Amino acid sequence: MTQTPTAQPPARGQARAQFTVPAAHPMVSLLGSGDSLLRVIETAFPGVDIHVRGNEVNATGEAADVALVQRLFDEMMLVLRTGQPMTEDAVERSIAMLRASGNGEGDGQETPAEVLTQNILSSRGRTIRPKTLNQKRYVDAIDKHTIVFGIGPAGTGKTYLAMAKAVQALQAKQVSRIILTRPAVEAGERLGFLPGTLFDKIDPYLRPLYDALHDMLDPESIPRLMAAGTIEVAPLAYMRGRAQPVFTNVLTPDGWRPIGDLQVGDLVMGSNGEPTPVLGVYPQGQKDIYRVTAQDGSWTLCCGEHLWTVRTAADKRRDKPWRVLETKEMIGNLRAAHARRYELPMLTAPVSFPEREVPMDPYALGLLLGDGCLTGSTTPSFATKDPELAEALEAALPGVTVRHRRGPDYALNRIKSPGDVVTLENPVTRILRELELLRTRSHSKFVPDDYLHNSAEVRLAVLQGLLDSDGGPVMQADRTCRVQYSTTSILLRDDVIALAQSLGGVAYTRRRAAEGRKPGLANGREVVHRNDAHVVDIRLPEGIDPFRLARKRDKYLAARGGGRPMRFIDSIEPAGREEAVCIQVAAEDSLYVTQDYLLTHNTLNDAFIILDEAQNTSAEQMKMFLTRLGFESKIVVTGDVTQVDLPSGTKSGLRQVQDILEGLDDVHFSRLTSQDVVRHKLVGRIVDAYEKYDNENGTENGTHKGVRDSRNKRK
Repeated sequence: MTQTPTAQPPARGQARAQFTVPAAHPMVSLLGSGDSLLRVIETAFPGVDIHVRGNEVNATGEAADVALVQRLFDEMMLVLRTGQPMTEDAVERSIAMLRASGNGEGDGQETPAEVLTQNILSSRGRTIRPKTLNQKRYVDAIDKHTIVFGIGPAGTGKTYLAMAKAVQALQAKQVSRIILTRPAVEAGERLGFLPGTLFDKIDPYLRPLYDALHDMLDPESIPRLMAAGTIEVAPLAYMRGRAQPVFTNVLTPDGWRPIGDLQVGDLVMGSNGEPTPVLGVYPQGQKDIYRVTAQDGSWTLCCGEHLWTVRTAADKRRDKPWRVLETKEMIGNLRAAHARRYELPMLTAPVSFPEREVPMDPYALGLLLGDGCLTGSTTPSFATKDPELAEALEAALPGVTVRHRRGPDYALNRIKSPGDVVTLENPVTRILRELELLRTRSHSKFVPDDYLHNSAEVRLAVLQGLLDSDGGPVMQADRTCRVQYSTTSILLRDDVIALAQSLGGVAYTRRRAAEGRKPGLANGREVVHRNDAHVVDIRLPEGIDPFRLARKRDKYLAARGGGRPMRFIDSIEPAGREEAVCIQVAAEDSLYVTQDYLLTHNTLNDAFIILDEAQNTSAEQMKMFLTRLGFESKIVVTGDVTQVDLPSGTKSGLRQVQDILEGLDDVHFSRLTSQDVVRHKLVGRIVDAYEKYDNENGTENGTHKGVRDSRNKRK
C-alpha cells in the first residue's frame, strides 16, 4: 500500500493520509462484507474520518491515530497477501497489538501480520494459529524452551495451543509420544463413590483434552494411537505410578541393593554399564504388582504403569526407534503369530564395577572352581586332559608348582625354599580358606562376591576359567555358536549366569535330574550321579571371547562366535500387591539395571508432556511431575492461579513453582491476560470484572492479593 499527497491541507493539529489498494486485492476483502471490517476500524478510531472511493482510502484525524490507521491497513494487506482472510476479531486484535506497541508495551518486535499468519497446524479444513501477541510469544517460547508455563485466565488458548504444538511435534517426528495429564480434583465426593468404571470416574476430568485431540487429529486414528502408547491421557496421580516393590534389587557399584533403600544422590548402574546418579525417589504406597519374565528365565517385579523400552520385529526391520510402553499395555499382546513380540534392550557394554584386589588370579580361580578339588582333606588338586590348562594354572599361582601325578590328575604343591618348615600351609589352601571355599565340593562351590562384583576383566577371566574347564562351544548348522556349561552346584550355576549377564550376555538354564541318569565311568568303574546337573547355555556379545583354551577358542571363532544376545518378554503375570517406590536416574536413556540385569526405566523420554489445570496440583505433585522429565522431551504446564480447587490449606504447586523456577535457564513463564481471551468477548469482560472486584476487596479467590502483586512485580 502506498501513501500519496492529499489534495487539500488538513486542519491545524490534524493529519491526512491517502492509501491506494492494489487492484489485485478486491476492496471487499479489505473492508469486509457490507463494510463490516471498516465499521470495526471506525468504532476503534472515532476521531478519524475514513472515506473510501474506488480503491483509495482517505483518513483524516489526530496524527497519532492516522498513523495507527495507516499501519493497520498495511498489516491487513500483508495478511491478505498470504491468502488468509481478515475477520472482525482479527482486526480488533490487530488494533490492540498496534496500540500496545505504540504505548511502549512489549519489545515491539512482532507485528500483527506476523502473529496472524503464524500457522501451527492445519487439520480437517481449519488452521490453528495464535490470535494475540501474547499467544504468539507463548507458542514461540514452546519452540525455544524445554519447560514452559502458560499461566492465564480461562479461554486464552493455553491448553489448545500447547496441544497443537504437541501434535505438530509428533507429526514432525520430533517426539515419539504425547502425554496429556490433569490433576483429578475430587468435587465434593471421593472418586470411589462415583458411579461407573474407573475410566468413567476420571473421564470428566480428561474430557477437554480428548475434545482438543479430536479437533486436531482424525478421530479414527486416535484410538489406534492411544492403543499403541503414542498418545497417553491420564490423571496426574497415575503419572507417578511407574514403580517397583521396595524389596526389588537394583544394581549399584557396590552390588545389589533394594530399590526402597536408595536415596537421591546414590549411584545405580545404567545401560552403558556405568554408574548414574539417582535424581528422585518417589514412594508410591501399595500398588498392584506384576511379574515380568523374559524368555531366558530372568524376571523382575513392577506395577502396571511401569515403563519398558521395547521394540518389535517390525520396528527392527523398518529401522524404527525403540518404543516405550507401560507394563499393562503389553499384557495380552506378547505374541506375534508364534514369536515373542517385544524385545528388551541389552547392556551396551559390560557393567563397570570398581576394581577390587583379589587374593588369587581370577582365571586360576575359575579353573579350580571348575575342575579343582577344594575339600582341604588332601593337597589341592586339579583334573584336566589339557596340559595347556595345567601350565596356565601354574603360571597364575605364584609359589605353587602343578605336578602331574597320573592320567588327568595334577597336584598343586607348595614350592619349598631352603629353611622352610614342613608345616607351612599350602598357598592355595590358605587362599581358599580366606575366600570361604575350602571344604566345598562340586555341589556347593560358588564365586566369591569380590570376583562377582569386580572389573569386567576380572569377571571375564573367572568365566573363562570356568568355561575352559567345564564348558565348551556347541555347534549347530546355519547358526552361530552358543556356549554350554554344566555344574551340580546351584550357587555356581547362578553365579555363572550373573557373570554372563553382567558382560552383556544372556544365559538359559535347564536341569538334568540325577535320578534315572546313566552312571558315568571313572577309571573303568561306574559312578552313580548323586546330584542333579544344571546346564547353562550362554551367548555373549561380539568381542567378548569366552575361552582361552586354544582348541575351544578356535572352534568358537570358526563358528562366527555367539551372535547377538537377545531378550524377549515371555510373560506378564499378577504377583499380588506390595509397597512400591519409583526412582528417576540421570542416564541419557533413563534406563537402570534391575534384577537379573534387566533394563527398565520410569522416566518420560522423547515425549511432549502437557500438564493442564496445574493450579490444582500440590507443591509435591508439581515437583514430582517436573523431575520426571526425560531426555529429548518437552513439558508445557498450563493453569489459572485464580481458580484453585485444592482443599483448604493446600498450597498450589503452580503458585509456588513461580517463586522457585523463575529465571532458571531453559524454563519460561508465559503470562496471558484477559486481552488474550479467544472465546466469547464476554469472557474477557467477566475476567476483568472479577479482577477489579478482587483488587477492590484485597482478595483473590480466598488468597491475599499479595500473591498476585508479587507476581506482577516479577513481570
